[in-house]
Amino acid sequence: MPLEGQELMSALFDAAGAGVYAVDDLGEVIACNPWAERLLGYAPGALIGVNAHEVLNPDTASATLPRQAPVLRDVALGKRISGDQAVLIKADGSALAVWWSAAPLPAEAGYGPGAVVVFHDISAQRERAGRRADRYAHSETMREQAEYDLAEVVWLSELTLALVSTLDAEQALARLVRQLVPRLADTAVIHLKDQGSAHRMAWAHHHPEALPHDPADEDELPEHPEHRAALERVLHGAGTQHLPSPAAPGEEPDLLSVVEAVDVLVVPLRLRATTLGALTLCRAAASPPFHESDRIVAEEVARRTALGLDNTRLHAAQADIAATLQRALLTDLPAVPGLELAAHYEPAQRAAEVGGDWYDAFPLPGGDTALVIGDVTGHDIQAASRMSELRNMLRALAVDRTEENPGQILQRLDTAQAHLVLADSATVILARLHPHGDGTWELSWSVAGHPPPLLLTTATTADYLTGPHAMLLGMRPTMERPTARMTLPPGATLVLYTDGLIESRTQNIDAGMTRLRQYADAHHELPLPRLCAQLARDLGDTRDDITLIAARTPPA
Repeated sequence: MPLEGQELMSALFDAAGAGVYAVDDLGEVIACNPWAERLLGYAPGALIGVNAHEVLNPDTASATLPRQAPVLRDVALGKRISGDQAVLIKADGSALAVWWSAAPLPAEAGYGPGAVVVFHDISAQRERAGRRADRYAHSETMREQAEYDLAEVVWLSELTLALVSTLDAEQALARLVRQLVPRLADTAVIHLKDQGSAHRMAWAHHHPEALPHDPADEDELPEHPEHRAALERVLHGAGTQHLPSPAAPGEEPDLLSVVEAVDVLVVPLRLRATTLGALTLCRAAASPPFHESDRIVAEEVARRTALGLDNTRLHAAQADIAATLQRALLTDLPAVPGLELAAHYEPAQRAAEVGGDWYDAFPLPGGDTALVIGDVTGHDIQAASRMSELRNMLRALAVDRTEENPGQILQRLDTAQAHLVLADSATVILARLHPHGDGTWELSWSVAGHPPPLLLTTATTADYLTGPHAMLLGMRPTMERPTARMTLPPGATLVLYTDGLIESRTQNIDAGMTRLRQYADAHHELPLPRLCAQLARDLGDTRDDITLIAARTPPA
């Protein structure tokens, strides 16, 4: 037989899994369905008479319960209220998360301004939501950690770039300390080991004016005793030194007191068991103290710094070897009465390479003087070796037949080098200076693919000797090579040079020749050695070898 009336409604509420209870104007439960009793853990009939406001829905807050307004307070105003963040207290004292809705108790019930409360158990939903929130929080934490790690990698890459973008150790260290402040410390100082002791090379502070300009002046700002002792330990092989609370400064200011350091790390710059120096990081009281993660980052920075220093020192040593070898292949200038000679060689400021540039000057039988400038193709030991062979052969050919002019000598040199395969190709100028009895000098020269000579005189502007010239050596060994002649005026300066003086990646050869002529005009009165040095320094391309030789006739 189908259910009707109250029995039907009770069955429907039970099937829906919803608890229902009603309270009078005092908040006492006057009626409830069986599902409310089961959800709240009460025996059948035990929920009747319970004060809901004090037992089920107390107006108190604790570590596990939120503060909740009494149901009757809002329902008494005739409102229908609901919420999904409430809890009801079960019979055993535990909390039950519920979604609930309340409405005023009908007046015809005869219990005054009470309320009817319908609630559902949402503990499972809240637990699932909590797990989702935990997963989201974990994913956010992982994302933030990944972003932090990426920022650290990018920053370390920038530090490495600052170190490797220059071969000047002092410049690299100055860039490095500026990158460390204030990212890793308030103050960064680098000491390098020299003859067993530490010497300050670079420093930076988050207030640049706090430190003197020159870090090397330890008389102006000495080391703190504890810092000096930590540096000594590091230089003698100890690991990272942590000075958490340096002692108060003495009467005289020192480095740590000036930067107000309260936490200090001294990290060795060490590579392959060789200590190159130390990196000191300081933090003031306003910054957090150093932690283990800071120490790890500092040691990684120190490792990269040591590697960069080792590379710059290795390059400097190799470049010095290359320059020494190159200079050993060049000759000393002879003393020629009535003629001033000067030469200058500037090696390329890059990898340790020797090139094929050379200059030469030597006396010929009969009192003449030969000047030579040349450049063998290539920039390696083989080019330098071939350059030396060409130079020596040219000397022999020029001395052997003094009656030949420079063009004839270069033709014989080209034929000989093609037969002996001395070089793939080379450019050269051979000039011959012949003194006359009246004190003047006759110049004869031949150009083989080389930039033209530059002549400076006291009466006119500088000009290039663009007379007849021929292609470089190694192209047509049997071709005739022309010789040009002129008489040099008193006080004239003849400059022979290689292409490193006038050509670079950023400047074509025409612009370079114009600059050289204008510069020589403005400085032609300089002493000859100084003129050659300044031309190389101010005009030359440091990525290429620069070679010059010059001769100056006596004034009238």
